[in-house]
Amino acid sequence: MSRVNKSASPTAVTDVHTGSKMQRVIYVTYLIAVLDITWMFLQFSITPYLAKKLGFDTLWIGYLQTMVGVVQLLGGPIFGRFADLFGAKAAMCLSCTASVVYYGLLAIADSPLMLFIHKLPAVLMHGLPGAQMVVTDLTEPDKRAEALGKLGLCFGIGMVAGSTLGGTLSTRYGETFAACVAAGGSFISFLLVWTFIPKHTKIQAPQDNTDKKSNAKSVFDLGEITRLMKYPGVAKTFMVKIISGLPSGIFQVMFSVIAMNFFQLAPEQNGYLMAYFGIVSMVIQGGVIGRLTSKYSENSLLLLSIGMSSLVGLAQVFMANVFQFCFIVLPMMFSLSVFNVITDSMLTKTVPSSDTGTMLGLCASVQSLLRTIGPTIGGFLYHNYGVASFGFIQFAVNMVVFVFMFRNMVNSKDEHRE
Repeated sequence: MSRVNKSASPTAVTDVHTGSKMQRVIYVTYLIAVLDITWMFLQFSITPYLAKKLGFDTLWIGYLQTMVGVVQLLGGPIFGRFADLFGAKAAMCLSCTASVVYYGLLAIADSPLMLFIHKLPAVLMHGLPGAQMVVTDLTEPDKRAEALGKLGLCFGIGMVAGSTLGGTLSTRYGETFAACVAAGGSFISFLLVWTFIPKHTKIQAPQDNTDKKSNAKSVFDLGEITRLMKYPGVAKTFMVKIISGLPSGIFQVMFSVIAMNFFQLAPEQNGYLMAYFGIVSMVIQGGVIGRLTSKYSENSLLLLSIGMSSLVGLAQVFMANVFQFCFIVLPMMFSLSVFNVITDSMLTKTVPSSDTGTMLGLCASVQSLLRTIGPTIGGFLYHNYGVASFGFIQFAVNMVVFVFMFRNMVNSKDEHRE
């Protein structure tokens, strides 16, 4: 490793990036990611019931979800830029602090206004992107997709643990106690970040005067954030991430309504189904993606995930019950997992190491964008055309993207031959 961070001494950087210490930091980062996802899904399992107690109907719960999407959409790129300027440790500490406040406000929410106010700290809550930043900084580019895939395994573990824990705690001790547990857990995450994550995780080349001026700019400098789109291949991959991910994102946002109205699932049955999602995700991201990335190119895997997503949409058109859906979940989770990991990996490789945090912040904003516009589009489609419309749109959109990317790949190979 000949590249050195300008803001850290060579000795410190070498020390951080030596084998055993680097591996320990990565393992602790995985643990922090599991905890962050656990508290998030714990909150998912109690907020609807608390909102119902406070008089919210389905429409106002949708507004609450949209608000979270908006604030995280705005905060994602800024959080990433903050990480690039001040380090992943500072960014993760900021996220954990915001989480403590977020869950603390949820614990004392006793009115509709307080329930909305408690969502505001979500603008800084980006625990998973923060973990992605550390893993990206500490892994070689050819190993990055596998390492990011293991963070997906952490997501699955947290999803199962959080959903189970949230239901149990809220049933036995109430929503307030469950929210307090989440706040306390977030404080433990803060202590783990403060103790084990090094101040500097990036390994990067010495920068010229232009780069120094760039880093001297404000965290809120939109020009510095949007300039990443000018790097070769970034805009195209980013557009593929948005367009191809939109139909499946809408389906995910609307899934709670689909489970309740279309599948006629009771809350307990819905919890089992969510646990099934988590287990499938854990197997795919922990045991499959690493093997695939070691054998096949990222472009091939991206094409595979988009093609499979199109077929999943076609299957959803003819889906009639929850048992059929359980079979569809397998290719659906595979395509989603591969798509998200590969696009994140490709985008971080196309920008300098000094900008990977900002790029991951932009990637996180894609999910926030889907949560922002998803309820509106999904509600319209479900009310007017039913569940089959989600599958038809996913099939059509991803098929168009698949053909476009396949033609580009063929043309690129022909140019290389010439």
